[in-house]
Amino acid sequence: MVQERDNGSRQIALKATSFVEDKKGLDQVLLEVSSLTYLADYFLICTGTSTQHVQTLSDYLMEKLKESEVPLLHMEGYHDGRWVLMDFGMLIIHIFQSAEREFYNLERLWSKAPLVSTTSENYTYR
Repeated sequence: MVQERDNGSRQIALKATSFVEDKKGLDQVLLEVSSLTYLADYFLICTGTSTQHVQTLSDYLMEKLKESEVPLLHMEGYHDGRWVLMDFGMLIIHIFQSAEREFYNLERLWSKAPLVSTTSENYTYR
């Protein structure tokens, strides 16, 4: 059985998914990884269509989460724009271009993590 994590980190992760939608990020996956790693409570994985799109998604997420008083702790890959990793503490966001996402296949690597449904306000596992 997976324990539900702190409501604050869940709400931040769900906010981030809506911010990705705002900028037309593709194929979002939100994984609850807290029972598998101490690195974060959630991983958000999504795809951008180009280097510019990946960078735009990164910029927007950084801005909107900062407005929500969630500071960015670390970021990698922004300059190349192929795979950007953004560490917000309880939430780690991976923004890929398609080829990199397919190659690294984080969903397979973290396949034991419950997939969080973001289709409604309700927090459910699929």
